[in-house]
Amino acid sequence: MDSNLLRVFVEVAKEQSISKAATNLNFAQSNVTSRIKQLEKSINTILFHRVPKGVVLSKEGEKLYPYAVEIVKKIEQANNEMKNINQQEHLIIGSTESNASTRIVPFLLELHNDFPFMSLELITNTTREITKKVLDYKVDIAFITGEPKNEELMILNKIDETIVLVEPKNEIAADVFLSFKDGCAYNEFGLNYLKENFDKEYKNLQFGNYEIILGCVKAGMGISILPLSIVKKLKYEKDLKIKKLPKSIANLPTTIVCRKDYLPRIKDYLENFKF
Repeated sequence: MDSNLLRVFVEVAKEQSISKAATNLNFAQSNVTSRIKQLEKSINTILFHRVPKGVVLSKEGEKLYPYAVEIVKKIEQANNEMKNINQQEHLIIGSTESNASTRIVPFLLELHNDFPFMSLELITNTTREITKKVLDYKVDIAFITGEPKNEELMILNKIDETIVLVEPKNEIAADVFLSFKDGCAYNEFGLNYLKENFDKEYKNLQFGNYEIILGCVKAGMGISILPLSIVKKLKYEKDLKIKKLPKSIANLPTTIVCRKDYLPRIKDYLENFKF
C-alpha cells in the first residue's frame, strides 16, 4: 500500500472534499481524484461515496482511516528525524574542575548561542572519573587533562596549558603538597614531579576546590602544581611566587575527547572551536 496514496486519502477524508484536499496538498483536483481511484483499485474497495457537498467515507473507508492516519504520522516523524539527523538535540558534557573554573562558562554560552534549541548538561569530576564516563557512554564529550591513552577515545580539540609550581610569596612553605582530590591528573603529575626533583618528602593534602588550594598556598600551608590559567582566573598572580614548568617536563594540555564509535553530531563544530 503506497504511503503517498494514503496521505491523499487521509486529507480527503479529513476535509470531506476532493477540492479542499487538493488545495491543502497543492495538487490539481484531477490528481487527487486519480490517486484515490488508484488506491481503491489497489485494495479493490470503494473508499468514498459522493454526496452533494463533497464525499464521505464508505464503511471500508472508515475501517482504513485510523490505520492510514497512523501510517502517515509515522512516516512524517521518520522524515523529520532523518532531516534532523545531523542536529545535536542534547549534549552531555563532562569536565574537570579546572576547566569548569576557567573556560566552561564561555564555552556553554557560545554553544547555546550557536545551537539555541540544543539542551546542555554538565557533569564535573576528576580526569579519571570523567574519562570513565566517556568510555561508559555516560557523557558525549569531555574536557580532560592530558592526551588520552585509551585507544577507544579520540581528541576533538586541544588547548595548551602552562603548568606552574606555586609557593607563598612572602613565607617559607611547609613541606606539604596541596592538590585537588585523588583522580586529578595534576595531583598525580605533581606528586611524581616532587618525588623526582626534590630531596624531601611532601605530605599531600587534597581539596575539592582550587580557590581553597590557592588560598592555603598564599597562607604558607604548602605548595601546589596546577595550570596558570586557574591562577589567573582566580586572581592570585600577585599573591604567589610562580614558577613555570617547561613543556618538556609538564606537557599537560586540556583535550576535548569523545568515543571513536560515538561521535557527537557537532563534531566539526567542536574541532574548529576557538578557545
